[in-house]
Amino acid sequence: MGLLNFRKPKATPAHGGLDDLLGGYSIEVMPRTAEKVEDFRAILPKGTRVYIAHIQGTPIEDMVATAARIAGEGFDVMPHFPARIIKDEATLTDWIARYQGEAGVKQALVLAGGVSEPEGEFHSSMQLLETGAFDRAGFERLHVAGHPEGNRDIDMDGGDTSVMEAARWKQAFSERTDAQMAMVTQFAFEAGPVLDWAQRLRDGGVDLPVHIGLAGPAKLQTLIKFAIACGVGPSLKVLQKRALDVSKLVMPYEPTEIAVELAARKAQANDFPVEQVHLFPLGGIKTCAAWATEHGGAATQPAASAV
Repeated sequence: MGLLNFRKPKATPAHGGLDDLLGGYSIEVMPRTAEKVEDFRAILPKGTRVYIAHIQGTPIEDMVATAARIAGEGFDVMPHFPARIIKDEATLTDWIARYQGEAGVKQALVLAGGVSEPEGEFHSSMQLLETGAFDRAGFERLHVAGHPEGNRDIDMDGGDTSVMEAARWKQAFSERTDAQMAMVTQFAFEAGPVLDWAQRLRDGGVDLPVHIGLAGPAKLQTLIKFAIACGVGPSLKVLQKRALDVSKLVMPYEPTEIAVELAARKAQANDFPVEQVHLFPLGGIKTCAAWATEHGGAATQPAASAV
């Protein structure tokens, strides 16, 4: 089936048509950024999935404590399991046991991790999945990384042959696990390349749900720094072009333009390849959550202290 099978456009809802796109969005935090939020119930919709990014050097104790705190406030937490900073299967099993015992975690984002040299025996998310540790622990949901603009750590020639092979492997794995799976992408700044990539996945027999990554509001200089560090591909030119416009250089970036384009395509497509949006709050969690609410994200629940 083609990517965009056009029909008569739906009536445009409030918030520029973003309600349907941003409903059920997920968001990413780190222990040090989570510390700046007094109560996540005051800023996030009830039931929001909160990813906890594991940066190299962060003690597992800090990761687990953050997961326990956010889960205790009523949110579904999904910690990262980066293969290249997990030394061995015993360490992986220990992490899983800690997360489950202290935070009741049943979800994980399994990824290679942005480290050039593995610290132990794992170098890919597939190796972590192959251990069977998540299945044995009864994890209900496993997400994996998607790379719409390629990944030079995997395909050093700038192509996507190995990335697509990995996607097919993950599809096959999803068919032999009881856990629900989805593919969450790196953030991008253009809708077209991501949707083209999602369609190529489908054409190649990969039908894992796609959760598209969007960078939240942030200073342009901050975004460019993160985009280069994270290996964002051709869509980086959107930021570079913006940086040449002095009138926009001093204005914070917001993902409204790409979100509106995605929402418009979703409204016109019978079979839209993106299931939901995942937000990277590069300019701050509160700022990102406020943008999502203002543009159609579900209304937040009152904090416990306000009830």
